[in-house]
Amino acid sequence: MDALLLNAPTSHPIPRKSFLPSPPSFFNGSSISIDDNRNRVRLTRPPIILATLSKHALDIPPNSVSNTSVPTPADALAPTPLPPRKRVSADSLQFPPGYLGAVPDRSGSDNGEDSVDAMEYLTRILGSKVYDVAIESPLQLAPTLSERFGVNIWLKREDLQPVFSFKLRGAYNMMAKLPKEQLEKGVICSSAGNHAQGVALAAKRLRCNAVIAMPVTTPEIKWQSVQKLGATVVLVGDSYDEAQAYAKKRSVEEGRTFIPPFDHPDVIAGQGTVGMEIVRQIKGPVHAIFVPVGGGGLIAGIAAYVKRVSPEVKIIGVEPSDANAMALSLCHGQRVILDKAGGFADGVAVKEVGEETFRLCKDLMDGVVLVSRDAICASIKDMFEEKRSILEPAGALSLAGAEAYCKYYGLKGENVVVITSGANMNFDKLSIVTELANVGREKEAVLATILPETPGSFKKFCELVGPMNITEFKYRYSSEKEAVVLYSVGIHMPSELEEMKDRMESSQLPTYNLTKNDLVKDHLRYLMGGKSNVENEVLCRFIFPERPGALEKFLDALSPRWNITLFHYQSKGETGANILVGLQIEKPDMGEFHERARRVGYDYVVVTDDGIFQLLMHHRPSHKAIDLLS
Repeated sequence: MDALLLNAPTSHPIPRKSFLPSPPSFFNGSSISIDDNRNRVRLTRPPIILATLSKHALDIPPNSVSNTSVPTPADALAPTPLPPRKRVSADSLQFPPGYLGAVPDRSGSDNGEDSVDAMEYLTRILGSKVYDVAIESPLQLAPTLSERFGVNIWLKREDLQPVFSFKLRGAYNMMAKLPKEQLEKGVICSSAGNHAQGVALAAKRLRCNAVIAMPVTTPEIKWQSVQKLGATVVLVGDSYDEAQAYAKKRSVEEGRTFIPPFDHPDVIAGQGTVGMEIVRQIKGPVHAIFVPVGGGGLIAGIAAYVKRVSPEVKIIGVEPSDANAMALSLCHGQRVILDKAGGFADGVAVKEVGEETFRLCKDLMDGVVLVSRDAICASIKDMFEEKRSILEPAGALSLAGAEAYCKYYGLKGENVVVITSGANMNFDKLSIVTELANVGREKEAVLATILPETPGSFKKFCELVGPMNITEFKYRYSSEKEAVVLYSVGIHMPSELEEMKDRMESSQLPTYNLTKNDLVKDHLRYLMGGKSNVENEVLCRFIFPERPGALEKFLDALSPRWNITLFHYQSKGETGANILVGLQIEKPDMGEFHERARRVGYDYVVVTDDGIFQLLMHHRPSHKAIDLLS
């Protein structure tokens, strides 16, 4: 990895490349049918939900290429085949909090290359039409956070846009440049949230018809917001990929223009106006601009402008540690596909970055900071305390990255800019933000201590905790000689926690810090109160789509073939439900289980041997597990 940590050049000409859109991909088979007997209903104006379509109603190909223009019959006859892409796991690339990794290797770049493309992006950004619908968002100092970190933290308030997100900039800029005859045929896009609202608002302003394809798992508040802007909403498929496939097919059939969320020069240029405004608004030198990264449109646009006029400013991307497609693509030197992307920050939950955005980012970005879910929650709380505004997880992403970066490198006295990119928060998600915010701030720790089942042991435990504030406590008598206590404590200094652990250990009470374990925070903390040693128990974490029938589909595949021994679900306001399930499966049947689980189509992972599960639920951790927990 050290070989990738090269210093960025002082200037960044953009390599030449045609702005002609890539040829689209197409479907085989007949057009979509609407079947009233299967709850697939086409409704008439005013624009409302047209249909809810299952995957079987779509002839979806295994691969899709971004379609950025109205296709011609010639295009349809000769689609360009996709080269195979490397599939990788987000876990294969992780950095310490705040570490600037995935620094692009530019050792072979030609800094003297013709910069006509760079000038064309500048021209596109300077001539953008975004201000027909967007505001020049304010750049505000965050005095409380600035004092805490010893730097000047400036908030670029894209969460104050008319649709509470920067996305309308790129959507409108592309649509406003379409010829009149194309606008008259209408536009279509696929989105689970902010891009949909941007396209809908742009269509309303331009007086053109817009169809928005959204997964059936989209929260009601989001598709209703799109519908209120006058667009026609179609709920289709369980995932974004299926909604996108439907949108691309319909764009071909009806001659509509597909508006991509990030991978088009006009979309990138529209988002680049954010960078233009920052340069105009900031006074004094800037150390870095921190930008949330999903598909890469926002950071590509900002970098295309800022690196051209102020090349000394670092452009740093921030990604969730479980949705790091850009960081992995930069490290591999080519675009890769994540096998799965974490859904907490759903606005950036992208498995593959764009072709054009990656081309720009590998030449202009200065690296990526990865942040945890806990850190994002902490930054949402920071923003609320600073400005009384509630950001969505993707909107707080860059603030989390900037805070971690400043802490890791001990940055002092510099100006740093943070893009607060969106505020379309699902209300249901606030519960987990509240639970994890103090953990992310390192102001709360989750611990487990093994106590002897003897009179007075509980009192002794409380005395050893001492002055620390217990914020959560779970204990249940066990018939064994020892029991496990799961609890949380508030901390002011890291030394306090270490001192308490030392007191416990010196009193022969083994204590483990479980603060960073998602299995505990998502499930096991709610299951304390009894233990059962189940023969042949296999423990799995599944991601269910948040829609009616998801559980029934799961049970049809696995029950009554195997007995279910444990099941835990709690709504977290995400597009996918995080489920912990236990089943009794004998070893010879594991192959059959995996085959059935794959047919269900839900992401899953087996966690039977997780040491923390064994400790809390069975009270029989292996020596290896205890070493890992320590």
